[in-house]
Amino acid sequence: MKIGELSRRTGVPTRLLRYYEEQDLLDPDRTDNGYRDYAESSVQDVQQIRGLLDSGLTTEMIRTILPYLSGPDEILLPAEHLTPRTAALLQGHIDRIQARIDCLARNRDRLSAYLAAVRPEPDAEMVDR
Repeated sequence: MKIGELSRRTGVPTRLLRYYEEQDLLDPDRTDNGYRDYAESSVQDVQQIRGLLDSGLTTEMIRTILPYLSGPDEILLPAEHLTPRTAALLQGHIDRIQARIDCLARNRDRLSAYLAAVRPEPDAEMVDR
Protein backbone atom coordinates (compact mmCIF):
# COMPACT_ATOMS: atom_id res chain seq x y z
CA MET A 1 0.00 0.00 0.00
CA LYS A 2 1.15 3.56 -0.58
CA ILE A 3 1.85 6.02 2.21
CA GLY A 4 -1.48 7.84 1.76
CA GLU A 5 -3.45 4.64 2.31
CA LEU A 6 -1.38 3.75 5.38
CA SER A 7 -2.06 7.25 6.69
CA ARG A 8 -5.81 6.86 6.16
CA ARG A 9 -5.92 3.42 7.76
CA THR A 10 -3.93 4.42 10.84
CA GLY A 11 -4.91 8.06 11.24
CA VAL A 12 -1.23 9.01 11.31
CA PRO A 13 -0.22 11.88 9.02
CA THR A 14 2.13 11.03 6.14
CA ARG A 15 4.68 13.46 7.60
CA LEU A 16 4.88 11.31 10.75
CA LEU A 17 5.10 8.11 8.74
CA ARG A 18 8.12 9.55 6.91
CA TYR A 19 9.59 10.53 10.29
CA TYR A 20 9.12 6.97 11.56
CA GLU A 21 11.01 5.77 8.50
CA GLU A 22 13.82 8.29 9.17
CA GLN A 23 13.99 6.95 12.73
CA ASP A 24 14.26 3.35 11.43
CA LEU A 25 10.90 2.41 12.92
CA LEU A 26 9.37 1.59 9.53
CA ASP A 27 11.11 0.08 6.54
CA PRO A 28 8.86 0.16 3.46
CA ASP A 29 9.88 -1.36 0.16
CA ARG A 30 10.27 0.96 -2.82
CA THR A 31 8.57 0.52 -6.17
CA ASP A 32 10.46 1.00 -9.44
CA ASN A 33 9.36 4.63 -9.55
CA GLY A 34 10.54 5.25 -5.96
CA TYR A 35 7.18 5.23 -4.18
CA ARG A 36 7.03 3.70 -0.73
CA ASP A 37 5.25 0.35 -0.67
CA TYR A 38 4.07 -0.69 2.79
CA ALA A 39 3.13 -4.26 3.72
CA GLU A 40 -0.25 -4.98 5.30
CA SER A 41 1.56 -5.60 8.60
CA SER A 42 2.62 -1.93 8.59
CA VAL A 43 -0.85 -0.98 9.87
CA GLN A 44 -0.24 -2.92 13.10
CA ASP A 45 3.35 -1.68 13.27
CA VAL A 46 2.22 1.95 13.11
CA GLN A 47 -0.45 1.31 15.75
CA GLN A 48 2.19 -0.22 18.02
CA ILE A 49 4.57 2.66 17.43
CA ARG A 50 1.81 5.17 18.26
CA GLY A 51 0.92 3.29 21.45
CA LEU A 52 4.53 3.14 22.56
CA LEU A 53 5.07 6.83 21.81
CA ASP A 54 1.86 7.68 23.67
CA SER A 55 3.16 5.77 26.69
CA GLY A 56 6.23 7.99 26.71
CA LEU A 57 8.85 5.78 25.09
CA THR A 58 11.37 7.56 22.91
CA THR A 59 11.95 6.57 19.30
CA GLU A 60 15.35 5.25 20.42
CA MET A 61 13.71 2.86 22.89
CA ILE A 62 11.07 1.84 20.37
CA ARG A 63 13.73 1.14 17.74
CA THR A 64 15.45 -1.13 20.26
CA ILE A 65 12.40 -3.21 21.20
CA LEU A 66 10.32 -3.05 18.00
CA PRO A 67 11.89 -6.17 16.46
CA TYR A 68 10.72 -8.14 19.50
CA LEU A 69 7.09 -7.02 19.56
CA SER A 70 4.66 -9.74 18.64
CA GLY A 71 1.52 -7.82 19.45
CA PRO A 72 0.30 -4.78 21.34
CA ASP A 73 0.53 -6.52 24.72
CA GLU A 74 3.61 -8.67 24.31
CA ILE A 75 7.34 -8.06 24.06
CA LEU A 76 9.46 -11.12 23.37
CA LEU A 77 12.98 -9.89 24.04
CA PRO A 78 15.26 -12.90 24.53
CA ALA A 79 17.59 -12.47 27.49
CA GLU A 80 20.66 -12.65 25.26
CA HIS A 81 19.42 -9.58 23.36
CA LEU A 82 18.81 -7.49 26.47
CA THR A 83 21.98 -5.43 26.60
CA PRO A 84 22.88 -3.38 29.68
CA ARG A 85 22.12 -0.25 27.63
CA THR A 86 18.64 -1.51 26.67
CA ALA A 87 17.96 -2.59 30.25
CA ALA A 88 18.99 0.86 31.50
CA LEU A 89 16.74 2.56 28.93
CA LEU A 90 13.77 0.44 29.94
CA GLN A 91 14.44 0.85 33.66
CA GLY A 92 14.68 4.60 33.22
CA HIS A 93 11.33 4.61 31.49
CA ILE A 94 9.78 2.48 34.24
CA ASP A 95 11.13 4.93 36.81
CA ARG A 96 9.64 7.90 34.92
CA ILE A 97 6.26 6.15 34.68
CA GLN A 98 6.34 5.45 38.43
CA ALA A 99 7.21 9.07 39.16
CA ARG A 100 4.22 10.20 37.08
CA ILE A 101 1.96 7.71 38.88
CA ASP A 102 3.18 8.99 42.26
CA CYS A 103 2.60 12.60 41.22
CA LEU A 104 -0.90 11.83 39.94
CA ALA A 105 -1.74 9.96 43.15
CA ARG A 106 -0.56 12.92 45.28
CA ASN A 107 -2.62 15.33 43.19
CA ARG A 108 -5.68 13.07 43.42
CA ASP A 109 -5.32 12.85 47.20
CA ARG A 110 -4.92 16.64 47.54
CA LEU A 111 -7.96 17.33 45.39
CA SER A 112 -10.02 14.76 47.30
CA ALA A 113 -8.97 16.32 50.60
CA TYR A 114 -9.88 19.77 49.31
CA LEU A 115 -13.32 18.61 48.18
CA ALA A 116 -13.92 16.88 51.51
CA ALA A 117 -12.99 20.09 53.35
CA VAL A 118 -15.20 22.43 51.32
CA ARG A 119 -18.25 20.29 50.67
CA PRO A 120 -21.07 20.87 53.09
CA GLU A 121 -21.78 17.92 55.31
CA PRO A 122 -25.21 16.34 54.89
CA ASP A 123 -27.76 17.62 57.38
CA ALA A 124 -28.01 15.07 60.20
CA GLU A 125 -31.80 15.39 60.11
CA MET A 126 -31.87 14.60 56.39
CA VAL A 127 -29.73 11.51 56.89
CA ASP A 128 -32.08 10.08 59.55
CA ARG A 129 -35.12 10.20 57.28
